[in-house]
Amino acid sequence: MLMGDDEPPRRMTLRDRWGGWVMRRLEDGWCVALDRQTMLCTIYEQRPFICREYQAGDYDCLEQRKQLVARQPESP
Repeated sequence: MLMGDDEPPRRMTLRDRWGGWVMRRLEDGWCVALDRQTMLCTIYEQRPFICREYQAGDYDCLEQRKQLVARQPESP
């Protein structure tokens, strides 16, 4: 959920079913602002508050990573 002071590029946002603004996600659930080659945010200076507050490597981060890995198809 984007906060009032958040100003990410409009093309990277959409309204959710409750009328709030959120970052767009790709079909696989990844944030549209994430560069998958570098795993860096492409709008770092404009990233939303929730992204600025998120602590990489904390429990929530590690759990999210586990879930993303579990959803990836296995390599042949």
